[in-house]
Amino acid sequence: MRLSFPSRVRLQGVRLLDPLRGWDQRTDVWIEEGQIRAMDAPRWREGIPEPFDLPADLPVLDASGWVMGPGLVDLYAHSGEPGHESRETLTSLAAAALAGGFTRVGILPTTDPVLDSAEQLGRYTRQDGDPYWLPWAALTLGAKGEQPSEWAELLQAGATGLTEDQPLRSLVLLRRALEYLRIWNKPLMLWPWDPGLAGSGSLYEGVWALRLGLKGIPASAETAALARILEVIRSESVTTPVHFMRISQARSLQLIQQAQQEGWPVTASTTWMHLLLDEQAVLEQDYNPNLHLLPPLPTASDRQALIDGIRAGTLAIATDHRPYTYEEKTVPFADAPVGAIGLELALPLLWHNLVERGSLTALQLWAALSLHPARCLGWDPLPLQPGSATDWVIFDPSSTWMVSASTLKSGSLATPWLGKPIQGRVLHTHVGTAQPTG
Repeated sequence: MRLSFPSRVRLQGVRLLDPLRGWDQRTDVWIEEGQIRAMDAPRWREGIPEPFDLPADLPVLDASGWVMGPGLVDLYAHSGEPGHESRETLTSLAAAALAGGFTRVGILPTTDPVLDSAEQLGRYTRQDGDPYWLPWAALTLGAKGEQPSEWAELLQAGATGLTEDQPLRSLVLLRRALEYLRIWNKPLMLWPWDPGLAGSGSLYEGVWALRLGLKGIPASAETAALARILEVIRSESVTTPVHFMRISQARSLQLIQQAQQEGWPVTASTTWMHLLLDEQAVLEQDYNPNLHLLPPLPTASDRQALIDGIRAGTLAIATDHRPYTYEEKTVPFADAPVGAIGLELALPLLWHNLVERGSLTALQLWAALSLHPARCLGWDPLPLQPGSATDWVIFDPSSTWMVSASTLKSGSLATPWLGKPIQGRVLHTHVGTAQPTG
């Protein structure tokens, strides 16, 4: 059950995570009207001007089993509204984000109409109580990959950056975008993928595609597309920040790390499901259509490489939350639309499967869900400290709950965990008023 959070409270013995400062320590935290008033931890006393003197009437909550950390940042998710409200509305999307600990959510231009005008961006003005929306503007009109959209108008209207949800076909357009965005210092987000190489496949080529009778996709569908884009970046000597989304291959990580070592302003992310599952899950879950993703689920070795990339700080984590109706997803595996929901499920499932089992530390996971996404957007994140009106989340790693229509806040049930119990739940998400700089 989620916590009905009091306006004034002392969280006693909470485990506070602050990836920005590398802090992971149990402490008492005084919160009033959403703002952190004071902390009581010996190594944090330095720099805190006043002693930890609590009001006598301050209510106390035993938080010894809970985790407190900065609000999570999702680089890219899909909204059903406008155009596909039967999948998801902004109201249900906001509820799902807060239920998962996300206080800032990137919205991809996959709506109908697409986000290719200032008027469409205006739909994502934050309402009281909602997370902050980070709308990405379509790089081309109608997101058709042909004619450029009104880049200046979109960026002036507050677009987070420019992107295409589909692979960018024109390297000439890529060059123009890199040159133009340089003066704005706004990111260009790209999906390195070659549809021609991928064809109609639904799983990466290999033993499991053959065993499952599914058409395979060569790994080069991702790596060759990534290499082409990186060559353009090198040849143009650009300073425009470029973010690569949906990375799923160990070789892709090597290319990105090499570019970073050479000093190019590139960042990357993978999706949460690619960290949790590999291609064998399709057999284990009897061809569950909610496992049909693009890029497909990785091999076991590629999945391990992605986890290593999180540990090294090379990758951020995104949900790529993609809602569908029950009817849309209730079709054979290879015919199902790609994607699944994730805002409410990412933190608990990643914590249980990666942190509690020793693949990642708590700080590494929280950084990949908050600090690193913020830096991919060019922000300087705010620390959790007294006097700061920043975002924060209370998470209970031991709470168990059943994933069902009655427990999910999303308007969509498109998840392979539907009807299954999971461990870990966000108890409270606070959206602060302080804004990161960048």
